Amino acid sequence: MDGLVSDLQTLVRQPSVSAKNTGLVQCANLMAGMMHKAGIRSEVLYLDDKSVPPIVYGEVRSKSNPDKTLLFYNHYDVQPEEPLELWDDEPFSAIVKDGKVFGRGSADDKGELITRIKAVEYYLKATGDVPCNVKFMVEGEEEIGSVHVEQYLKKYRKKLACDGVIWEFGYVDAKDRPIVSLGMKGLLYVELVAKGPSRDAHSSLAVLIENPAWRLVSALKALRDPSGRILVKDWYKDVRSFTRQELAVIAKEPFDDKEFKKEYGISKFVANARGMDVKKALVGMPTCNIAGLISGYTGPGAKTVLPAEATVKIDFRLVPDMMPDKQLVRLRKYLKEKGFGDIKVRLIHGEAAARTPISDPFVKKVEEAAKEAFGSAVLSVSAAGTGPMYSFVKVLKAPCISVGSTHMFARIHSPNEFARIDLLNKCTKCIGRIIEKFAA
Repeated sequence: MDGLVSDLQTLVRQPSVSAKNTGLVQCANLMAGMMHKAGIRSEVLYLDDKSVPPIVYGEVRSKSNPDKTLLFYNHYDVQPEEPLELWDDEPFSAIVKDGKVFGRGSADDKGELITRIKAVEYYLKATGDVPCNVKFMVEGEEEIGSVHVEQYLKKYRKKLACDGVIWEFGYVDAKDRPIVSLGMKGLLYVELVAKGPSRDAHSSLAVLIENPAWRLVSALKALRDPSGRILVKDWYKDVRSFTRQELAVIAKEPFDDKEFKKEYGISKFVANARGMDVKKALVGMPTCNIAGLISGYTGPGAKTVLPAEATVKIDFRLVPDMMPDKQLVRLRKYLKEKGFGDIKVRLIHGEAAARTPISDPFVKKVEEAAKEAFGSAVLSVSAAGTGPMYSFVKVLKAPCISVGSTHMFARIHSPNEFARIDLLNKCTKCIGRIIEKFAA
């Protein structure tokens, strides 16, 4: 595809790290210019609070079919590049090696975005039109929880109105088959803080002063059993059961457990899960994960200290019908009932889950397009990760489906992230076919 690699390199070479608030406006303007060059009318839009990173809006009105609209949702922000010492090349160099573009954001999410722009550009150059109306919404805060995406959706609801949404990414499995995913899990991200003495103390005083780290460890042990089951009262009460149709799709979905274990250097799964249980867990079971644990001295050598404070960050993955605010109330109540009312629970981020029904006509069109472009495709009930899909469904009232070019082992969020050029090209063709089929 003309200019695909060079345009991706241009985007990757513009750092846009939302966690550091660096390069976001510059990248938004660069993106708007790239869209304009491709023939897509673009705008950089803000909320009333101009300190919030802008979104890039793009639109092409169809002359032949102005009554059907497809929206592409993407993001231009990327994860922090650290740890720098683990990169083989500069993180934002966008160097091409072995048929891959390396660099932070090359796959997540700038590579995905480029395939969508190029698909639209192809139609405009070849026919002077697009099969249906096409819109773009590209945000700059996805990697920090899409904090303001719902505000943007509500403020620009009319501008963003559509009949279907292609989500910001899609995985390609180890056998180069795109995974057409119909949902995203939700998230409850919290921080728990246990307080001890008014200041760090000598560790010899551990016979008299309760260590907040031990206090926190005891609380954590009460949250989850060794099998991974969450022990918070009524935690699973609102979990939506799989439909028969969803169970049938899950059963057919391929999963190479040996390849997965090899990639991550593990010998077994949680609770020694096997077969159908592994696949059901990935697409539709809640989790309780310790994302970070900090207390006392963690530097080189020894320091005999009794810390004044202990902190843990926990992410709970949620599934459809589990609402973050309701789960947070349950968590706080449970900890208090278990005698841990002194531990502070601070909400960092909450996002509900969303899932498009398999019976929606949009599903078949995307699946057919993916099979035509890649040769075969895998249908999945939901991705294991989280995104603001629920906000799109709630505000725009449109079904959302994920499909894309990101190889499942593309090292996203890690050093040496890459996008495979052959998959980018196939995905561009896939997006073109989706636009065609959606217009029919």
